[in-house]
Amino acid sequence: MEKEIEKSDKLIESLSPIEVKIVPYLNLNIDGIVKKSELDKVSVLRALRFLENKGLAKIDVERKEIIDLGINGIYYKKNHLPERRLLILLEESNHISFEEAAKFSKLTDNEFKAALGALKKKAMINLSNGKISLIASKEEIIKKTLEEKFLESLPREKKTLLPEEQFAFENLKNRKDIIEIREESEVGFRLTDAGKSIAGKEIKNDLIEEVTPDLIKMGVKGKRFRRYDILAPVPRIYGGKKHFVNQSIDYAKKIWTDLGFKEMTGNLVDSSFWIFDSLFTPQDHPAREMQDTFFIKDVKAKLPDKKVVEAVRKSHESGVAGSKGWQYAWSEDESRKAVLRTHTTGLSARTLAGLKEKDLPAKFFAIGKVFRNETVDWSHGFEFYQAEGIVIDKDANFRHLLGYLKEFYKKMGFEKIRFRPSFFTYTEPSVEIEVFHPEKQVWLELGGAGIFRPEVVVPLLGKNIPVLAWGQGFDRIITDFYKIKDLREMYSNDIKQLRDRRLWVK
Repeated sequence: MEKEIEKSDKLIESLSPIEVKIVPYLNLNIDGIVKKSELDKVSVLRALRFLENKGLAKIDVERKEIIDLGINGIYYKKNHLPERRLLILLEESNHISFEEAAKFSKLTDNEFKAALGALKKKAMINLSNGKISLIASKEEIIKKTLEEKFLESLPREKKTLLPEEQFAFENLKNRKDIIEIREESEVGFRLTDAGKSIAGKEIKNDLIEEVTPDLIKMGVKGKRFRRYDILAPVPRIYGGKKHFVNQSIDYAKKIWTDLGFKEMTGNLVDSSFWIFDSLFTPQDHPAREMQDTFFIKDVKAKLPDKKVVEAVRKSHESGVAGSKGWQYAWSEDESRKAVLRTHTTGLSARTLAGLKEKDLPAKFFAIGKVFRNETVDWSHGFEFYQAEGIVIDKDANFRHLLGYLKEFYKKMGFEKIRFRPSFFTYTEPSVEIEVFHPEKQVWLELGGAGIFRPEVVVPLLGKNIPVLAWGQGFDRIITDFYKIKDLREMYSNDIKQLRDRRLWVK
C-alpha cells in the first residue's frame, strides 16, 4: 500500500502545469476540458499527450474522408450544373444545333461536352444530324437529379453515403473541381485505470518548475523541483536552414571564390544582342526561334555603346582577321528583342566588354537561373540553374580549361566524368561535359565548354587573347547529391521533404 502511495505521489509530482489544469476535468470530452480549463485546444491536446506518455490516458485518432464542394461545385450549386442549364435552354428551344446550343447556353467547351454526356447517359436527349432534341418528360425535367441532390447535401463523410449518393459521387468526382475530398482527424481519449484514479481531483502543489536568476538570488527552502521524465518523447524541432538548392549554390560559389574567381550577376531578362549576337550566334540560328527561346512580347531592349554594336555587326557580316563571318546583313532590330536569358554566358559577354588592359588576367564565375522551351521530364525543365565561368589570360590553354572543370566537379563530388568533342557557335575547340548517373545507368550531359572564338573576343575585348569559357547545368548536380530521382522535386516545396533534406556537407 505504501509503495502504491509513493508511486502515486511521484506521478503527481511529475505533472506539468497544463496537466494539473486538466486533471479535474478528465471526465469530460476534449471540448469540455477546453471550456472548463480555459486552455486552448492545442494546449489541451499537448497535455493529454503528456498524460499518455505517463500511462494515464490513451489518445484515439479517427481519420475521416470528407466530401465537400470544390470551386466549380460552389458555383454550380448556386447557378445550376451545366446539364441543368442546357436542359433549361432545350425547354425553350428544342431541336437546336450543337453550335446554337453551345452559344446560347453560355457554357465553356468542356462544360458543354460534360452536359451532353450527362443528359445522354440519363436518356433525356437525343443527338442526331448535328442537332440536340429533348426527349425527357416534364416530370423528369422538373425532378432534381441525383447529382444536384448530392451537391446540396455536402459536406458529407464518405463512408455515410447511400448507394444512390455513391452513384452521384462517382459521376461527379472526375469532373473538374466540382467536388473535393479532404481528410479530417477526430481526436478523442480514454483514461487508463491509473488515470481514472486521479481524474476529477484538484491537484495543488508548489513544486518549482525552473531555475531563474531571481530564484538563485533569493534562495528557496522547503520546496522541491517538479520531477522530469527525461525519457519521455518530445516533439521534433526543425531548426531554420536554407533551402537545399540555395545551400548547393552557396557551396559551389565557395569553390569558385576559393579558386580566385569573382562573381558575375545580371538580370533574368536581357537583349538578344547580349544573349546571342555578342556570342557570334547568327540571327537565323534555330536556337533563336520561339521553339527554344522565351521572347518578351512588345519589349525592345537597349543596345550598348555604338562602338561595341558596330564591332559585333562587323564580326557577323564580314568577320575579324582570319575569319569571313557569317556573310549576311545583320539586323539591329533583331538584336533588340528582349528574351528570358537562355544561358548565363551573356554575363560573360557583358563582363568581357567592360574589361580594361589593367584588369587582365582575370577569372569570373556565375551561377544563375536560365530559361529554355524544353519538354519537362525527369531530367529536363524549362527553367534551371547554370554554372558559368570564364578565364581571360594570354597564357591560358585548353588543358587549363579541362583542369578547372575537373577540379570543380571533383569538389562537387563527381569522380566519373568525361569530355566529348562538340560544336558551339562561340567556342573553338569545344567540348561537352558528361557525368555518369549510376542509378539511371546513363551519361548525363551537364553543359558545354571551350575557348571563345576570335569573333566573340575581338569585338568585346578589342584584341584576341585566349578566353576559357564554360556553362554547365547545375540542377543535375543537385539531384545527384540529394538522390532526387526527378528534377521536378526541386520545385515541389513539400515541407516534409524540405525538413528531411540533409545539409550540403562534403
